[in-house]
Amino acid sequence: MTRPEVSPYATVMDDGQLTGRAIVVPGAGPYGGDLEVAEPLVTGNKRWTDVDHDICTPAEQFPTRRWWLAFGVSVSLLAVLVFSLITLLYAGMGIVGVNSPVGWGSFIINFVFWIGIGHAGTLISAVLYLFRQQWRTGINRAAEAMTLFAVVCAAIYPIIHLGRPWFAYWLMPYPNARGPLWINFNSALAWDIFAISTYGTVSLVFWYLGLLPDLATVRDRATHPWRRRLYNAMSFGWTGSQRAWRHYESAYMVLAALATPLVFSVHTIVSFDFATSVMPGWHTTIFPPYFVIGAIFSGFAMVITLMTFMRGYFGMTNYITLNHMENMAKILMLTGMLVGFAYSTEFFMAWYSGNEWEGFVFRNRAFGPYWWAYAIMFTCNAIVPQVFWAKSMRRNTWVLFAVSILVNVGMWFERYVIVVTSLHRDYLPSSWGMYSLTFWDLAILVGTFGLFFTLFLLFVRLLPVVAISEVKGVMDPQVAHGGPRRDAIPTAVLQEV
Repeated sequence: MTRPEVSPYATVMDDGQLTGRAIVVPGAGPYGGDLEVAEPLVTGNKRWTDVDHDICTPAEQFPTRRWWLAFGVSVSLLAVLVFSLITLLYAGMGIVGVNSPVGWGSFIINFVFWIGIGHAGTLISAVLYLFRQQWRTGINRAAEAMTLFAVVCAAIYPIIHLGRPWFAYWLMPYPNARGPLWINFNSALAWDIFAISTYGTVSLVFWYLGLLPDLATVRDRATHPWRRRLYNAMSFGWTGSQRAWRHYESAYMVLAALATPLVFSVHTIVSFDFATSVMPGWHTTIFPPYFVIGAIFSGFAMVITLMTFMRGYFGMTNYITLNHMENMAKILMLTGMLVGFAYSTEFFMAWYSGNEWEGFVFRNRAFGPYWWAYAIMFTCNAIVPQVFWAKSMRRNTWVLFAVSILVNVGMWFERYVIVVTSLHRDYLPSSWGMYSLTFWDLAILVGTFGLFFTLFLLFVRLLPVVAISEVKGVMDPQVAHGGPRRDAIPTAVLQEV
């Protein structure tokens, strides 16, 4: 077999036939040696017309019973959030667990948790795009949407944390008639508002720009006039001309370059909420990189949860393959080891500094009254992801789903440990106290998950959940254009590395 006859993506494979290893073609190399061929990123012997049909169908047909079941559960949880917020506004902050030693309570815990989840979308979309990682094409659209929905959930908490949320607009620095009364730029709450607004705006523009070609595809397939007009307006009259694609790709590259620093800067700013204080356990320079790695860690865990859901619930196995899942598992394992290293570094620095209060805080975290929260955090974040050293575990969707859930449980408890154990015992033993979540704290947390999944299910129902144009770009044109469906590499000469 000569080299020109070999196409890297022409091998017709199903999802279950993927191994995650390159295919070796003996004697097909440039000098008679072996040629390694990457496995296809789209399985099932798909053509470009099949891609349009498979991805656009959920937005064109009446929702399935499965979708209604999932939507009913998420809307029920959303109703819990609405009822809890109304009750909070009516009864006041006294119904939640905020008390004197732990002044921020669950609101800052949940805020940092949701901001962290939103980081994987920008990482997959921008950073992996700049590094030309083609495997991102199957998961980037859903990850970008996840970022927006997580930011919406996170934005709730600084507002209700004010106590008087109807004055939330005072946090925005705009010319006003209140005389010398401006926001306090030294307040961490103001930093959070700037971080959320900047991150949300850039992520929204980046996500919507990537949607334009796919919205035009949905428009061209629409049979009803109002749907055609609606999607034409949403796609800004996209024509698909060579000039349109050239400007589109330039703008996409610029936005990717602008969004990449946000992955590192936004959660760094969030970490300053803690690191700029003088509290033992918070006043440390490791917090910015520690928080960024933890955000990527929890964000990829949520992406794995959603991708597992989409593979099994919406039949996207040909576009979100086991190779995609394995790549995300590798990143999860790497970031899990980095998070575990950060935990160890904190204890080492507390001992090495010789600071009595710093050492007490970290001993109190691991062996004090909240030892159980620290144990859950360390087990879920540093130990559980180590199962991915085994390739069979990285390619088992049930294991992937279970680990992703445990990781996000652990990351929520990480924020719980950072906030509670550093505040409930400070410099003065006379001010020590215990903190516990109330029913309303838990109801608001559960309700935000309802808001998140309600928005995600509406996104699945109304818009292309996979980037059609980008998926087509990684397919073999010879097969995808509708030519003869054949294996470019005979099965007899295929072998695993």
